[in-house]
Amino acid sequence: MDRIEQFSIIAQDIGSIFKYMSVATALPLVVAVIYGEWEMILPMASVPVVLFILGMFLLQVPREDREAPLSAALMAVALIWLAIALVSALPFCLGLGVPYLDAVFEAMSGWTDTGLTVMRSVDDLPRTLLFWRSLMQWLGGIGIIAFTVAMASRTGLTQFRLYRSEGRSEALMPSVVATGFEMWKIYLVLTAASIGIILLSGVPVWDAVNIALVAIATGGFTVHSGGIPFYNNPLLEVLIIPVMIAGALPFKLYYLLYRQKGVRFFEDQQARLLFMLIALGIFVIAWDLVTLTATDLPTAVRQSLFMATAAVTSTGFQVASPNEWASVTVLFLAMLIVIGGSSGSTAGGIKLSRVVLGFQSLVWWFRRMFVSGKVLVPFKYDGRVIPKNIADLEISRNMLIIMLYFLIIFVATILVMHLQPTSFDSSNVIFEVATAMCNNGISTGFVSPDMDAPAKGLFILIMWIGRLEIIPVIMLFMGLFKRSD
Repeated sequence: MDRIEQFSIIAQDIGSIFKYMSVATALPLVVAVIYGEWEMILPMASVPVVLFILGMFLLQVPREDREAPLSAALMAVALIWLAIALVSALPFCLGLGVPYLDAVFEAMSGWTDTGLTVMRSVDDLPRTLLFWRSLMQWLGGIGIIAFTVAMASRTGLTQFRLYRSEGRSEALMPSVVATGFEMWKIYLVLTAASIGIILLSGVPVWDAVNIALVAIATGGFTVHSGGIPFYNNPLLEVLIIPVMIAGALPFKLYYLLYRQKGVRFFEDQQARLLFMLIALGIFVIAWDLVTLTATDLPTAVRQSLFMATAAVTSTGFQVASPNEWASVTVLFLAMLIVIGGSSGSTAGGIKLSRVVLGFQSLVWWFRRMFVSGKVLVPFKYDGRVIPKNIADLEISRNMLIIMLYFLIIFVATILVMHLQPTSFDSSNVIFEVATAMCNNGISTGFVSPDMDAPAKGLFILIMWIGRLEIIPVIMLFMGLFKRSD
């Protein structure tokens, strides 16, 4: 099957996604009208207009009467996320005159829920663009495909493959459309509750809405250049913590709770590991801050509580700069960032489910080494016994993804240090690459508007690869450069 034939099979599905996204991306226009930012109407309107035109054009492509192969679905998802970021950069260029590369960086950071920024002064941005940044992270948290399948009128293997190719594994309902709809009901309830919780801190409604949208999406953008410390509000920091955790827990738990299945959070392996890592992070970081940087105990506890939670939940909020910490503390925080939150949540990183599966597979492997080859050692995962052939396949896939994450972080760090010579310690550069790859956004200050263009381009690529969990982007490049059959 050649590239044109593959594209014709899936072009209409891509067109539908762009058409639905054109509706969602028109929301910032309401903010522009409310705050009278008339000069932002046309720049902001460029996104829904371009997406709608692209969508209508693709819907006219003659459709092949067959389901798209998995390879085509993977390539399509990578292409959709890239195209959305490229189009979403337009308001920054047209409205502020920002260089297009910087605008794409901001848009990719937004959609991938990373939170790194190259805007020189967030405080000077129009409210329309501030809300646009928050909205990108909110929509990106649940996923572009997950958003559109909830509004789709049909379901099938193609929609299922697109949904799974985006890094989604939950199956709350038999139909992928029904699953997407349930995901969105949960997400909206969590968002509304998050806004209410943040308002208790006493911050203005505008700030509370933007903070809540980003926190539940485990993003990292803020409406002030100073970030969360701008408010100097310990209560706000405390209230953000449960919101970040809520976004990083498996949405399946909320669904089971909603269906009154009697689920308990600590019966879930990912939830248990999430809280264990947060507790470990608080202890280690607080200890390091007191013993290695002579930080007073109350400040150390305050910083470790917030930063450990933000790292594990893949949220880019921060109340301290890791650049001021000891290198060992920075690398420990990077480890938490790489692990990330739960599968089936808004968090990034390798995912807790892969860590659990990786640990259990190692135990299974060693157990098999100490018994006779004729003895069948069962592999148990999530309370179920998995047949050996399926277990071997899933373990191989799991370890492949983990290996690719570390390989890309290693190679990207070397490339960044060549493209952007810096006075920053190497641990800070490793940290910055890890936070981009795992879509976290906590920064040492290495990523800045003053970075050279090649380094910015590399970080855009890293964020894109990390959000889609590597394989779709690899498939896209393979599809572009391989010879047609």
